[in-house]
Amino acid sequence: MNLRNSAGRCSNLDTLEKRLACLADAGPQAITDRLNQLEKEWSAGRMTKATIGVVILIGLALTALAGPWWLILPAAGALFLLQYLFTRQSWLGATFHEMGFRSGAEIDHEKFALKALRGDFKHLPTVHEIENKDDISRLEGEGGIAIDPEESKPDAKAVVREVLHAAKP
Repeated sequence: MNLRNSAGRCSNLDTLEKRLACLADAGPQAITDRLNQLEKEWSAGRMTKATIGVVILIGLALTALAGPWWLILPAAGALFLLQYLFTRQSWLGATFHEMGFRSGAEIDHEKFALKALRGDFKHLPTVHEIENKDDISRLEGEGGIAIDPEESKPDAKAVVREVLHAAKP
């Protein structure tokens, strides 16, 4: 099966956990493909702001072409924009959410979880020391590795649950 088909098939699953488990099983390229899809996805908030901007521009154009009564349209758009600015919720945003557009936080949550599954954050410094000093000294003293190379692949669903919990906004 083509990896792009894997990313497409996985992105159609109904829950985030199922999508992430499917992508984790499909491999790093499927995760990268899904991240590229997410970069192009429009959120409900972005759709709201774009729609209000279009309403204001159309209202101003109609005012210039047809008369001053069309100033009602950009004024209404400005009121909706102010309402969205102060409440971060609007009936237009809720409508887009019901149409299937996700919030920016939901999209970012999926992106961070995918990046964690792909291993993007494993080389970042942490606030806490995570190495066990006894294991490190044993490793250096014995000349061997501290983990068993015969370990089986971890269960994707368990890893996804852990990543989702860690990436929760």
